[in-house]
Amino acid sequence: MAAVPPRPTNAELEILTVLWSIGPATVRDVYNVISRRRSAQYSTVLKFMQIMAEKGLVRRDEKQRAHVYEATRSREFTQRQLAGDLMERAFSGSAKELLVGALSARKATKAELADLRNLLDGYEKEEK
Repeated sequence: MAAVPPRPTNAELEILTVLWSIGPATVRDVYNVISRRRSAQYSTVLKFMQIMAEKGLVRRDEKQRAHVYEATRSREFTQRQLAGDLMERAFSGSAKELLVGALSARKATKAELADLRNLLDGYEKEEK
């Protein structure tokens, strides 16, 4: 397993989101959640989860007949990984441009803007 798993694809991210929300689960458990949202094939979910185990995105417990999978990294780690990758690829490494792009894409609520101000103030205090 790699020290840092690769950036997940959209399909892998969907599976990780399910695992983060319900915790360690079988392929059937993950399939049931996904199939409530959209059309899905059990065999496709199984194959993705097997590939994700090979990549190090999930860990597979083979002790029981139905293998149990869990994410190897937290949601927060993966969000930071994806945000950092997006910032480098699409915004030339600029945190400011990433934030402006995000705020331009969807109107933020007053509460979200207040939270962002508090976060920025906190980061600013950490630098001093």
